[in-house]
Amino acid sequence: RHFAPYYSEKPGPEQDEVKLQNASKQIVQTAILQAVQQVSRENQQKEKRTNSSMSFQLERGKLTKKHEKSKGAARLY
Repeated sequence: RHFAPYYSEKPGPEQDEVKLQNASKQIVQTAILQAVQQVSRENQQKEKRTNSSMSFQLERGKLTKKHEKSKGAARLY
């Protein structure tokens, strides 16, 4: 969001102070937005890694069970 700068009726140092305050607010807002976006990206990456790890473990579990079944079937003969 961009806020319209507020200018006082008095010219001079007070007006410069208002400009500095507005610039500072904008810098802080930008920094906060960037930090929130970074945390969001990191959480999405972490979630993807967790999901792919779970998928791998599930697949590995299925393969292990198939392998055990085939061993058991071989023993019957």
